[in-house]
Amino acid sequence: IALAGVAAELGVIMLVYLNQALARGLASKASDQVSLSRADLKQVVLTGAVRRVRPVVMTTCATIAGLLPILWSTGTGSEVMQRLAAPMVGGMLSALLLSLFVLPVVFYLWKGKALALSK
Repeated sequence: IALAGVAAELGVIMLVYLNQALARGLASKASDQVSLSRADLKQVVLTGAVRRVRPVVMTTCATIAGLLPILWSTGTGSEVMQRLAAPMVGGMLSALLLSLFVLPVVFYLWKGKALALSK
């Protein structure tokens, strides 16, 4: 449940920043009476995604750093805790890759299709 919560938070915050960057891009183009092109959309998505790299990486690193002592523990009951922590570390790494790479690409494709349909 904790992993799903952190992954959802990372994804939602990335989408919020991508939507804000898109709104700024649309506003700047609307003032020039020009529609947004694919190149402009790509720049908007890159701008929105790059602004979230540091916070997303910091959140992921802090969570993994908190799980590493559990992974490396050797005391009583450590075998059970290691089996819980190992998938969490892997899940955090996959959530990092998803939110930094896959989500902006899907957003670009989705908004690009909507942009093409609106023309």
